[in-house]
Amino acid sequence: MNNTTYSERRARVAAQLGKDGIAIVPTAPERPRNRDSDFIYRHDSYFYYLTGFAEPNAWLVITGDGKSTLFCAPKDLEREIWDGFRLGPDAAPAALGVDAAHSVNELDAQMPKLLENRDAVWYPFAIHEGLEARVGGWLNQVRARVRYGALCPEQQRDLCAILDEMRLVKDAQEQDTMRRAAQISARGHVRAMKLASRMLREGKDVREFHLDAELLHEFRLGGSQYSAYGSIVAAGANACVLHYRADAAPIKEGELVLIDAGCELDGYASDITRTFPANGKFSGPQRALYDLVLASQEAAVAATKAGARFTDPHEASVKVLAQGMLDVGLLDKNKVGGVDDVIDKRAYFQI
Repeated sequence: MNNTTYSERRARVAAQLGKDGIAIVPTAPERPRNRDSDFIYRHDSYFYYLTGFAEPNAWLVITGDGKSTLFCAPKDLEREIWDGFRLGPDAAPAALGVDAAHSVNELDAQMPKLLENRDAVWYPFAIHEGLEARVGGWLNQVRARVRYGALCPEQQRDLCAILDEMRLVKDAQEQDTMRRAAQISARGHVRAMKLASRMLREGKDVREFHLDAELLHEFRLGGSQYSAYGSIVAAGANACVLHYRADAAPIKEGELVLIDAGCELDGYASDITRTFPANGKFSGPQRALYDLVLASQEAAVAATKAGARFTDPHEASVKVLAQGMLDVGLLDKNKVGGVDDVIDKRAYFQI
C-alpha cells in the first residue's frame, strides 16, 4: 500500500477526534524468547493500519487538526549491524507521509507538550500493558502546569471504537492482500495433502511435523512473513483436540487428518481448515460425513448476504448438521426426535 492510503486513514481518525482531541497509538513491544534472542517480531495491527511501519519501538500521535507525529528508534549504525536497518526520524516524514518524526527517546519529554490544551486523549484501552499508567503520568505533568494557564484533557476515550469500525470495511488493496494470503495458504494445504498420500504409498513413516513443514515451506515460498497462528496438524483422534499443535504423531493409512493453518501476508491473516483422508481416498463413512460438513458450509455461505443477521449462517449450518446426523444414524430420532428437537435440545453436542 502507498503512503496515500495510510495518510487517508489517519485523516479519517483525526476527523473523529474533535478539533482539540489527540490520539496515541503505540506499536507492539518486542518479546524475549530466551536470554539471547527475541520471538519473531510482529507489529501492532492498529499501528500498522495507520502507518505501514513495521519496526518495533515506535509510537504514532494524531491530533484533531489532522497532523501526525511519529516517534521511532533513532539511527544507530552499531545496533543496525546486529538488528537490521532502522528508518530513523529524519527519513520518516518522506518515507511514511507523517508530518513530523522524533526519536522515541524524546517521547516522555514531548508527550506532555502535545497533550497540553487538548480536551480529550484517545488511545487503545486494555491492549498495551502499562499504557494507561504512562498516559496518566504525562497528564500529571500537564496538570502541574494548570496554574500557568495550561489546559489538561478532561476525557480519556477508547480509540478502538474508531479503528474497529474503520477496519470492518476492507478497501480494494486490503481485499487483494487477503486473497493472495488465502491463495498461498491453499497451496500449502494441497502440498501437505499430497505429501501425506505420497509418503504412505511409498511405505514411509509420515508424521504430523512432516505436513507442518510443508505448510511453512509454502507460506514462505509464497512471500508471506509467517504463519498467522500456530498451525494445527492433527492425525486421527488428535483432531478432537481443538487447539492441538502439530507434533510427532504418526499419520496412518485409513485415518483422517485435520489441518487448520494459514499464513499472514503484509499484516493480513488467512485461516483455512480442511479434513482429508491421509491416503487420498475416503472410506464410505468418512465420505458421508465429509459431504455432510460440506453441505453445512454451503448452507452457511448461502445465508451470508446483505441484510442477514449475524447468526443466520451459524443457524443454517446447524440445521443441516442436525438433519445429517439423524440421516446417517449418529443421532437416534426415536430418542432425540426430529431436527427441530435436536436443535432445541442441542443434542448434536453429545456426539
